[in-house]
Amino acid sequence: MSSPLTGQFPTCRPRRLRQFPALRRLVAETRLHVEQLVLPLFVRPGRKLRRAVEAMPGVFQLSPDELLRDASQAYELGVPAVLLFGIPGRKDEKASGAYARNGIIQQTVRLLKKELPELLVITDVCLCGYTNHGHCGIVHRNRSVARILNDPTVKLLARTAVSHADAGADIVAPSDMMDGRVHAIRAMIDQNGFIGTSIMSYAAKFASAFFGPFREAAESAPQFGDRCSYQMDGANANEALREVALDIQEGADLVLIKPALAYLDIIHRVKAEFGYPTAAYAVSGEYSMIKAAAAKGWIDERAVVLESLLAIRRAGADIVITYAAREVARWLKQGNP
Repeated sequence: MSSPLTGQFPTCRPRRLRQFPALRRLVAETRLHVEQLVLPLFVRPGRKLRRAVEAMPGVFQLSPDELLRDASQAYELGVPAVLLFGIPGRKDEKASGAYARNGIIQQTVRLLKKELPELLVITDVCLCGYTNHGHCGIVHRNRSVARILNDPTVKLLARTAVSHADAGADIVAPSDMMDGRVHAIRAMIDQNGFIGTSIMSYAAKFASAFFGPFREAAESAPQFGDRCSYQMDGANANEALREVALDIQEGADLVLIKPALAYLDIIHRVKAEFGYPTAAYAVSGEYSMIKAAAAKGWIDERAVVLESLLAIRRAGADIVITYAAREVARWLKQGNP
């Protein structure tokens, strides 16, 4: 039989399948479901605290009690998981708030698991929000040169992950991009009896300009230099695959690509190459740009958000982390316009 691409079938009309909304939905190749969404939340010490993040309309720094309210709302809408970022009351050179037994993340995890036991709680494992210099690791200064020390940082990351697992976190998510941290975390959480705790590794996290608004929300902007010596160069795709392969070998249960929209090719290649559960993070810059354009009336916010998240799914992501998770859940319940 001849291929329809040869031009021998003049009656072939693909547009027939696009005529009606129900028909388009019937033949849709990619779908976005609420069960695939994760809501990031920012927590800081206090009570009844809801501090707006100026660069991210609709996003707040929350005290644990207020975060519980937002997490409950998301769960009721069908969002199955939250990703927690902590803002400690005090920062220091060794990021001691990251692994303190009663640190802000540890307190919040215990609260969530007590009040919402079925909600999946994912914790960001990094030091940048807890260091007084804003870098993701221990800094060694030699005269005017400052370097991020890999191995001492990895030890603290593993210690942090254990403290999160001990508090009840279902998934720990190292986002630092240090070498060998997945192996160290897997070994230490297993040794401490938390063999059921999963690791979602930020396996390919790029040094991206799209992270700007997040650093306001997490109060984690570096006080000197940049993060290019440990986060990935946006020019490198093959290196991203090597990073993912290493993290899988070291024990990652899920892998994450960040950012999402500017790196759809990486998402696609990772999913095709490894077939592993793959997450993608629709980061703060993506969210803020859509919000800003929608506020000006230049775009339809709902349509653009849904289209962008569908593109992330189409590229191969099984899980989509998005600040718009609650809004998307409501839109999906309402059905297509």
